[in-house]
Amino acid sequence: MHRLIVAAAAALTVLGGAASAQESIKIGYIDPLSGGGASVGEGGLKTFQYLADELNAKGGILGHKVEIVPLDNKTNPQESLVQAQKAVDAGVHYITQGNGSSVGAALEDFVTKHNSRNPGKEVLYFNYAAVDPAMTNEKCSYWHFRWDANSDIKMEALTNYMKGQPSIKKVYLINMDYSFGQSVRTTARKMLGEKRPDIQVVGDELHPMLKVTDFSPYIAKIKASGADTVVTGNWGQDFALLLKAAADAGLKVNWYTYYAGGAGGPTAVKQAGLEGQVFQISEGVPNSGNKAAMDFEKDFRAKTGISVWYPRAVNEMRMFKAAAEKANSIDPVKVAAALEGMKFEVFDGGEGFIRKDDHQFFQPIYISSFGALADKTKEPFDEENTGWGWRIVSKIDTAQTMLPTTCNMKRP
Repeated sequence: MHRLIVAAAAALTVLGGAASAQESIKIGYIDPLSGGGASVGEGGLKTFQYLADELNAKGGILGHKVEIVPLDNKTNPQESLVQAQKAVDAGVHYITQGNGSSVGAALEDFVTKHNSRNPGKEVLYFNYAAVDPAMTNEKCSYWHFRWDANSDIKMEALTNYMKGQPSIKKVYLINMDYSFGQSVRTTARKMLGEKRPDIQVVGDELHPMLKVTDFSPYIAKIKASGADTVVTGNWGQDFALLLKAAADAGLKVNWYTYYAGGAGGPTAVKQAGLEGQVFQISEGVPNSGNKAAMDFEKDFRAKTGISVWYPRAVNEMRMFKAAAEKANSIDPVKVAAALEGMKFEVFDGGEGFIRKDDHQFFQPIYISSFGALADKTKEPFDEENTGWGWRIVSKIDTAQTMLPTTCNMKRP
C-alpha cells in the first residue's frame, strides 16, 4: 500500500510539471488507494497498469505510449473532484474510475461541465464499474462511457435466475447506504415482486459505506428473520467482513451478490463453508473455457498476484485503442464519436457494443457459483488460494441484457 501511495504522489509530481501529452496518453485512474476501499482500488490500479503495458508492448495507441496516473480519491466524491481537476490542469484528457457510484456521478457531472466551458480541452470519463442506472438514464452525458452492466441489468439477470429456484422463500436485503446500494434494494424488491410474488422480503437493511468493522449485529438480524437467501450489492471490505461475520455466527443461507469475487470475498466464503451457496453476476469467469481469456488470466495472475476482477477494464482499454485507430486520432472528441455504436469481441468471447443512445456497453453476462473445482485441467483457476473457484450456472446473451434507457443525450 505504501508503494501505491508513493506512486500516486510521484504521479502528481509529474503532473505538476510540464505536460507531455504529445509524447504519451495519460489516463487518470481516480479510485481509492487508502481507506476502506483501498483493497479494490489497488487491484484496479494493477489491472490498468497491466493493460497499459499490454498496449505499449504492441506500440501503444497510434504510436503514443499509454501511462496510468494513480490518483487517490479515498472513495470520496469531493476528493475525486480535487484529483480530477489536478489531472485536467496538467493536460490529462482521459480519466477512469469504478469504485462508488457517488464518485462516478460526481465525475460525470465534472467532465460534462468542464467540457461545456472549455471547448478544445475536452475530457472523457471511462467508467469501468460505477453502476448506478441513473448515470446512463436521467443523468447521462455524452462524455461518459460505461463498460459495466448497470445495476438494473444485473438485477434483471439475477432475479430471472432466482425466480426458477423454488427453494427461495424468504429474502433479506442488505446494502451499502449510497446511490448504488439504494438502487439494488429498490430494484430487487420491484423485480422479485413481479417475478416471484410468493417470496417474502423479511429484511431490508442499509448500512454506512466502508465504515462498519463488525457486521455481527446485522448477521444476528438476518438469522432472526428466518431468511433462506440474502441479496447484496456489497463490495470490498463490506462484503468480506459481512461474510466473516456470517461464518462466525454459523449462518448458512444462499447469497446472491454483485461482487463476491472482489478482494477478500472468496476467502470469506470459504471460511463460511458456503460451497455452492454464493452466486455472483459478472461479465466474465476465470474458468470460462475461452482460451485467449484463460491465457490472459494465467499471465495476469503471474505478474500481478490477483485474479482478473475486471474483464470490463480489458474491454475498455482495448476498445479505446480501437476507437482511436478508427478515428486516426487521440482527440477525445473524435474518440468519443468513434466509440458510439462500436461493436467489439469481448474478453470472454461473444460480441458486445456501446449503445449510442446512452453510452452503455452491452455484453454477455454470467451467473456463477463458488465452490470446489472438480477438474483442475479444465478449471485451473481457484481464488485467493482457497482451492475453490467460480463455475458458470447461467449465461445471458447480449441481446437479453438490454433494458430501455430514459437518456436524452445532449451532443456537442
